[in-house]
Amino acid sequence: MAFRPDWCLATLLGMTCGAAAQDCRLALVLALDVSASVDSREDGLQREGLARALLAPEVVRSFLAGDPVALYAFEWSGPSSQADISRGWRLIESERDLAAVASAVVASHQGRSDHLYRSTAVGSALSHAGTALEAGPSCRARTVDVSGDGISNQGDPPERIYDSHLLDGVTVNALLIGGAQTSSGLLTEAADRYLVAWFESEVLHGPGAFWMLADDYEDYERAMRAKLLRELDTSAVSGWPLVEDGE
Repeated sequence: MAFRPDWCLATLLGMTCGAAAQDCRLALVLALDVSASVDSREDGLQREGLARALLAPEVVRSFLAGDPVALYAFEWSGPSSQADISRGWRLIESERDLAAVASAVVASHQGRSDHLYRSTAVGSALSHAGTALEAGPSCRARTVDVSGDGISNQGDPPERIYDSHLLDGVTVNALLIGGAQTSSGLLTEAADRYLVAWFESEVLHGPGAFWMLADDYEDYERAMRAKLLRELDTSAVSGWPLVEDGE
C-alpha cells in the first residue's frame, strides 16, 4: 500500500489524516541544505546523490527488510525557507516506491527565497521536520537526518526547538559536508572540525544519534548511503543503543 498523494499533502498542511500506518517501523525525514553556501553544481550533486543512494541495492534491501518505512524529504535554508522535495510522505513497500521518491528528488529545484541573505537556519529546519512528523504516519520510531555544510546564523537555535518538546522521542542525526570554503579564513580541515563540533553539541539529539562526514559534495552519495544503512539497521529501529561516531 502507498499513501495517496492527496492524503500526503493534507498531512503536510496540518490537516487531519486518515488511519495511521500501524505496521510502520520508522518515520524517516531527510533535510537537505540549500543555503547560500550550496551552489547549483553542489545542489545537483546533493539531489542526485540522495536519489542514487536510495536506489543502491544494499539500501533497497534495508528499506524492504521487515515492516515498511515512511519517508519524507525537504530542502531548507533560511527561517522561512523549507520546501517538500519528495511530494509528501511515502510508505516504502517496494523498490517502485523508492524509485518514485528518487525521481521526485531529482526533479525538484533549489529554492532561493533566502539565498541572497546567506541564511542558514538549522533550528527552523528542525521545527519543520518536527511538524512533518506530527502530521505524518504513526511509526514505532522516528528519525530526522539533517544534511548541512555550515552552522546556524539565523532563526531559533536548535536548543530552543528541543526545549519546545516538538522532537521529544525523535532521534536527530547529521550528514555533514566538508570541504566548504570559509569567509573566516579557516583552513578547510579546521573548518570541518568546527562544523562537526557544532553539530555534535547543538544538533544531535536522542538515543543513538550520530553524524557522518562527507569529504565534499562529490562524496555525498557515499556518505548518504552509509548513513541510510545505519539508520535502517534493525537494531537501531528497535531502539537499541548505538555508539556515537567520533569520526
